[in-house]
Amino acid sequence: MDAVNPVVLGYLSGFRHQIDAAYSIDDSNNVLIKHGLRNADGTGVLIGTTGIGSVQGYVMEDGERVPMPGKLTYRGIDATEIAGSHFEAGTFGYEEVAYLLLLGKLPTSTEFQMFKSILADSCQLPMGFNEDVIFKAPSGNVMNQLARSVLALYAYDPTPDDLSPENLLRQSIELVARFPLIVANAYAVNRHYLNNKSLYIHNPKNSLSVAENFLRMVRKDKSYTPEEAHLLDLMLILHAEHGGGNNSTFVCRSTSSTGTDTYSAIAAAVASLKGPLHGGANAKVMLQFADIKDHVRYLDDEDELRAYLKRVLDGEAGDHSGKIYGLGHAVYTLSDPRAEMIKEKARDLAASKGRLGDLELMESIERIGKELIMERRKSHMPLCANVDMYSGLIYDMLGIPVELYTPLFAIARIAGWCANRMEEVLTCNRIMRPAYRAALKNQPYIPMKDR
Repeated sequence: MDAVNPVVLGYLSGFRHQIDAAYSIDDSNNVLIKHGLRNADGTGVLIGTTGIGSVQGYVMEDGERVPMPGKLTYRGIDATEIAGSHFEAGTFGYEEVAYLLLLGKLPTSTEFQMFKSILADSCQLPMGFNEDVIFKAPSGNVMNQLARSVLALYAYDPTPDDLSPENLLRQSIELVARFPLIVANAYAVNRHYLNNKSLYIHNPKNSLSVAENFLRMVRKDKSYTPEEAHLLDLMLILHAEHGGGNNSTFVCRSTSSTGTDTYSAIAAAVASLKGPLHGGANAKVMLQFADIKDHVRYLDDEDELRAYLKRVLDGEAGDHSGKIYGLGHAVYTLSDPRAEMIKEKARDLAASKGRLGDLELMESIERIGKELIMERRKSHMPLCANVDMYSGLIYDMLGIPVELYTPLFAIARIAGWCANRMEEVLTCNRIMRPAYRAALKNQPYIPMKDR
């Protein structure tokens, strides 16, 4: 990987003051501007309707948000019920969720067997794809490789621009099947070429679930326990969809509204999810968790932990962002149902791995952090831990490297993205065109000789 030319970098740094001036906007008088597409009361700006997923964290009464326990539904079915049912039964549910999201109903046994057969047949990359796309250009970030690989699949598709329902469904199923394989292979290549580690590539087995195959592909010895696979399956189910308003799904729908192809729209969603304010948040949580363990001498001393978290919020500790990652959500108030479920189900794994202390420390960070933030905000609106607070810890207990936390999110969310894309293409047929108010002062053009 070539280094950035220090001479060029030094020259460009001289433009810092011009950059600061060029991108500083005074919109204090634009009271109607809704930054982050949020209304003044914290609700999201309504831009459409969807029949795929629902996220509810409050009810509106007399124009005010009234907190409630969070609820997440897929096609009207409680997502935690789906996840809990499969977890307790010892079955794998992500594939069923993919069917539900893409086709709008729970499958019969016959329909499900056919769907799984098509998924298995699709779980291969085109001939030469690994060598030509993944192996030749290793990247420091698996999400970038995933986005590039998705775009490259366009060239291997005989009908990439066909927007018929059948073709959209075919592309969607193939992407659901191929995402785990692309991520596993990209990670293996990065390990080898960038970190000088041994290269091992494991092919998926048709008889295994997405969760089982992923653990098998990323581990050198291909081994995993049933408990590990079922917990990962739970994570995939709970990350599969989260309403049309989350950033990556909105990006997918906005891009799809232009009439572009599936691969371009999904690559855009992957790019959105990479951001640390979206899918990359779970990695930030774990970096902060490690920092707290390094700087709090007695982790069971709540006064010492509270003092350090105050420093984090003051921007004096951690990454100096002033944030406690994993706390707060745009919609959920009293609770994030995903966080509640994975925290509950992870306890047995934590005990078996000797990590109960870490789980309890995270719970203390959640409890004390919420208290501190609420005190500072002086707001009556409750604050909850979001799914990122515990997902990274669970991946860590599963032995999954931090580079794969956000790609795992993408592996789960591809089913939701594709369902939302199909809904946008097949029902809306109108390009999204939001407006920005210009905050500019008119000025004359000055010829070069007079500047």
